[in-house]
Amino acid sequence: MEHDSCGVAFVADMRGRPSHEMVEMGLASLCHLEHRGAKGADPETGDGAGVLVQVPDRFLRATFNLELPPLGSYATGIAFLPADERHADEACRQFEALAPEEGISVLGWREVPVDADLPGASAREVMPRFRQVVVAADAGQTGLELDRLAFVLRKRAEHEISGIYFASLSARTVVYKGMLTAPQLPKFFVDLSDPLFESGLVLAHARFSTNTFPSWPLAHPYRYVAHNGEFNTVQGNRNWMRTREAMLRSKLVHGDLSRIFPIVTPGGSDSMSFDEVLELLHLSGRSLPHAVLMMIPEAWENKQDISPERRAFYQFHACMMEPWDGPAAVAFTDGVLIGAQLDRNGFRPLRYWVTDDDIVIMASEVGVLDVPASKVVLRGRIQPGRMFLVDTAAGRIVDDDEIKDGLAAEHPYGDWLAAARIDLEDLPVRRALTP
Repeated sequence: MEHDSCGVAFVADMRGRPSHEMVEMGLASLCHLEHRGAKGADPETGDGAGVLVQVPDRFLRATFNLELPPLGSYATGIAFLPADERHADEACRQFEALAPEEGISVLGWREVPVDADLPGASAREVMPRFRQVVVAADAGQTGLELDRLAFVLRKRAEHEISGIYFASLSARTVVYKGMLTAPQLPKFFVDLSDPLFESGLVLAHARFSTNTFPSWPLAHPYRYVAHNGEFNTVQGNRNWMRTREAMLRSKLVHGDLSRIFPIVTPGGSDSMSFDEVLELLHLSGRSLPHAVLMMIPEAWENKQDISPERRAFYQFHACMMEPWDGPAAVAFTDGVLIGAQLDRNGFRPLRYWVTDDDIVIMASEVGVLDVPASKVVLRGRIQPGRMFLVDTAAGRIVDDDEIKDGLAAEHPYGDWLAAARIDLEDLPVRRALTP
């Protein structure tokens, strides 16, 4: 049964030290999950493989033929463009014309070097052209604020420009992925082998497609997550999300939000839809763990040993978002926090190790990296409904109870429920009218 579902893994330096060695460890863990990634009738065509890393600032400064702003003051991402060069150029021109409308300037592009002969014939037939873009905010926004601007620009570009898709567009992270097998990924994207290409964390995924056909955009990771399993409630989740769009408001995402609708891309996979909703919740002001727990809550309704504050937290958010139920194991990161959440059914395994030099390894199974037992200071598995979180800024693992109790104490959720919630059983009985 270890061969019939996706493989997901991450490696992280708990102290946030970027290095090329960390990238190599992430790629090695991905290759050791090759048996979890599916292939087509052509064994050289994979269902998908990819990695999400921190923005490799030193590498980009050496690669782009321009003066980059300080790290955090620019956003970057790889665009999947039409294979025809003329059509790709036109898509880039339209993107450059659209960017100023969202307060963003395009600083430059570069062709992403790839080994185009490596993928199988089926993958090559639909392979896009890859160009990396660097953008900056006209008003000087940085970090998360810049990511909000880039989010709106990216959504509009994908809605309004034919043939363009961004694997990511962020000031914090960048995604390399495609319709590849796990061992093909580091050979296909030449960037990943450059010694200057550094990251303090790597989120990796080998895809076994179950509910959509393979394609280049549907490979994982997405902008925030890599997912093992299926969201069996996805049709209802998508319908409710579409219904809520008319009610969406945010002081942090400027302008008329209808220009980024639909939030959930029609025809995408369940994992893509989950990532798109998570992105919206996070960029509208919630921490990434907060947004994840809104979508994948623990089984709290009939749990007896849960605090009133935590119960109120879940009750409040249940009025806003229904659970995305699996089986699902979701690994997530914003470039500083990296972690994983197992849904309340708990049918997808996730195991972790921590070494004596503060390296954290989490994966679908044991053995993705050869680590001497003498170096391991902590090991365990993620339990149903529990969250595992590494804070590379604070240099520590944050306990599940600390995460949830901290979020529950941020606001008086119990008072809000008492003031505003109406229970159906408390409504007066309505008598039928007689003729």
